[in-house]
Amino acid sequence: MSAAEVWVAKDDGSDIVRVPSIAAVGRDYDGNVTARLSGREQAVVTLVAHHGPPTPDDFRLQLLRMISQLSDTAESAIIRPPHNELRGRNWRSGPLWDRRSHRRPAKPGPAAAGIHSRNL
Repeated sequence: MSAAEVWVAKDDGSDIVRVPSIAAVGRDYDGNVTARLSGREQAVVTLVAHHGPPTPDDFRLQLLRMISQLSDTAESAIIRPPHNELRGRNWRSGPLWDRRSHRRPAKPGPAAAGIHSRNL
């Protein structure tokens, strides 16, 4: 059985990054929370832009804690940085696949079989 995948979403939801691709998480000179990707290019992805609501000083450490908690999870997960008016910004995790959007199709009723009440 392979390990479930954990992903991190940007604050605007425009991109997601697979956790094993992240080499480092930090805060740049402008106050943005960034992830440096592993690989030859070592690209930097801004996860949370500074121009939005403020983030706590340990925000990047909160992300690392959440990643370590989810490292042994049984199902794939995504971590997002939503903003809450009362609590500010914090990392939240959830299932990668929203079960509500993948409902099982309804069982066909009599109408699907060509039987209508007016024919009875």
